[in-house]
Amino acid sequence: MTTVLVIEDERPLLRALQLALQANGYTVVTAPTASSALASLGEEPVDVIVLDLGLPDLDGQDLIPRVRTMTTIPILVLSARHTSAQKVAALDAGADDYVTKPFGLEELLARLRAVLRRRGAEDGAARVDTADFTVDFSARRAVRDGAEVRRTPTEWKILEVLTATPGRLVSHHDLLERVWGPAYVKETQYLRVYLGQLRRKLEADPAAPRHLITEAGLGYRFDP
Repeated sequence: MTTVLVIEDERPLLRALQLALQANGYTVVTAPTASSALASLGEEPVDVIVLDLGLPDLDGQDLIPRVRTMTTIPILVLSARHTSAQKVAALDAGADDYVTKPFGLEELLARLRAVLRRRGAEDGAARVDTADFTVDFSARRAVRDGAEVRRTPTEWKILEVLTATPGRLVSHHDLLERVWGPAYVKETQYLRVYLGQLRRKLEADPAAPRHLITEAGLGYRFDP
């Protein structure tokens, strides 16, 4: 099932969206603040975000680029801000679509289907094949020796970043910022732990990895 993260501080609207989306077959995760939304993104896989810009702890306009450091999943903005300049600013920040309040449920559902179709088309070729394992990002599935390998959301994000540029170094700073956010760019021990976990799950010989390569003192590289 498709999982939607709804970020909305108006509790009645948040509840109404949750019920409406669940009634239409979606799994719904809710967050009334930017901080709780960021925490949710770090804890569980999400397929699409519905974002209200008027949040109490951080303007949604500023939240969009922070989310983009963590994930590329579609962001559908819901907002009472209706000027062209406001819409353009949200789209330029990284949103995929923009719906103004008040809105109809059918329009919202149609916009959700549209952004998910676009992302599905983009991700259709997002498949990585190596001699030891296969990762299909569109299906959120990894296979090694014929068996499916379970990964955490954070492990998925690391794989997405590294495999996006095969053969190229991704620095510690860039990887930490894109996976955990700007506040964690010095926490290199996170990378050692998570890369170790990924190697144990995916590499034929984790002690001598062929695909998830460490560049000592610099960062990591994915070799197909």
